[in-house]
Amino acid sequence: MYDLPPDLPRLRTLETYLAMLLGDVRDRIGKIEQQQAASAPRQALPDKPEYVLSYLRERGQPVADSVHLGDCKQVSHHTRPLTREQALQAITGGGIRACEICRPDSTLGVLDS
Repeated sequence: MYDLPPDLPRLRTLETYLAMLLGDVRDRIGKIEQQQAASAPRQALPDKPEYVLSYLRERGQPVADSVHLGDCKQVSHHTRPLTREQALQAITGGGIRACEICRPDSTLGVLDS
C-alpha cells in the first residue's frame, strides 16, 4: 500500500493531480491509436462485378428477375455476380429481361427484338 497523506486537503490535491495525469495518459493513448489506425494497411474493397443477376422472392423462393450492370442503382438486394458470357446468355437465351434503366443489353451488343 502507498504512504498517502493523512489529511483530506492533501488527498484532494493528489486526487486532482492524478485525474489530470489520467486525462493526459488517455489523450496520448488516443493519439497513438489514431496514428496506428492511419498507418495500418487497408483492405481493398472488392471490385463490383460487371454484371449482376437480380432476384425477386416468390412464395419465399428466389426467382431470377433481371440482368443489371454492376453499378446499377435499381438492382435489388438479392443478386448474384455474372460474367459477361453469363449475362449475355441470360438475356438472349435464358428468358431474363435486361434492366430498362442501366441497359446491360446495349453494353453486351444485344439488338432489340
